[in-house]
Amino acid sequence: MFKDIRLRYFDLLTVLLVIALGIAGIVAIGSATRINSPSGTDFFANKQTIGLIIGFVSMLIVSVIDYRLIGKFFWAIYILNIVLLVAVLFAGVTTNNSTRWIQIGSFTVQPSEFAKLFTIIVMAKLMDMFKERINKPFILLPMLAVLAMPIVFIVLQPDLSTSLVVLGLIAILLYVGGLSYKYIIALLIITIPTSLYGFWYIQQPDQTLLEDYQKTRIMSLIRPEDYDSNVLWQTNNSIQAIGSGQFSGKGLYMGKINQYDYLPEPQTDFIFSIIGEEFGFVGCVTIIVLMFLLITRLLWIAFRSEDRLGRLIATGMATVLGMQTFINIGVATGILPNTGIPLPFVSYGLSALVTNLTGIGIVLNIGMHRKTKNEKRGQPDEYWFGSA
Repeated sequence: MFKDIRLRYFDLLTVLLVIALGIAGIVAIGSATRINSPSGTDFFANKQTIGLIIGFVSMLIVSVIDYRLIGKFFWAIYILNIVLLVAVLFAGVTTNNSTRWIQIGSFTVQPSEFAKLFTIIVMAKLMDMFKERINKPFILLPMLAVLAMPIVFIVLQPDLSTSLVVLGLIAILLYVGGLSYKYIIALLIITIPTSLYGFWYIQQPDQTLLEDYQKTRIMSLIRPEDYDSNVLWQTNNSIQAIGSGQFSGKGLYMGKINQYDYLPEPQTDFIFSIIGEEFGFVGCVTIIVLMFLLITRLLWIAFRSEDRLGRLIATGMATVLGMQTFINIGVATGILPNTGIPLPFVSYGLSALVTNLTGIGIVLNIGMHRKTKNEKRGQPDEYWFGSA
């Protein structure tokens, strides 16, 4: 389990970035729920703090377990993923027209968050196993069928946004894993016209592809003049909150839009709005820069990975974090329809927080197995914050 681990290459910079984002999240969550929390002003912030501690411990434990050993259990991970997603359909907890959670003892967990990390591990292992035959139809098609199964169960919750994130993850890993350009071009030829037709179709009165609330969220952004202003009430208030923060913000606990309850559930989907109102442009840019540095760091580890498995896992984590960051901030700024995608490490949600930290732990392990160019030539190398 500890074979070939180089603790001196432990990537401290990645850990510091994660801690900074986690602390920023706890502060923002505490402010977001200070006025409106039904269970006490510190309820959500305290739970997030517990989640950060649990996730941090999980990250440290996983960071010393050989990622190749984890990869060997990919079928068990896949089966666990399916079992949890199926359990949601039969015994899930429903909130806001969606059934995405299951009750395990005194904890409520969201299996679709676990599904992102599980998909990364399973897909990376499959592509590593069949790396020489990945472009053979009799290998590629069954693999895609296996990977599509979790997406189907996520869509049935319904959780369209998370299913699209997983689909995007699969597409990126296929490209990084060496999918032939003939397949990529063929896929684009099919996907582009299909997407245009789908966009036209969902605008029809008798469309059955989307739920009514999903269609309303999309079309109200594209044609706001055709919808009542209440449909975009939360999005407009979010934009107003960010804009009112101006350069340096109104100060911690001083956000008036949140205090007047104009941002329901601000600790989750619209946590970026809280940061914008209370910490202004400086706070927003700080979060974006921290996320950019973290994602860049994960891609650097992927680039320096010793094998295909490590490269794909690290790239997968960077992809998921990058997509979720773009979507969450896009929703808060009115670029994208409301989706329910959390801002990694910042939004309230223990399932997402623990899953992301565990994924970071796997990437840290990948980084500790790498060899530098100097080492490959038999020369010593020095590291600062795990980088060289």
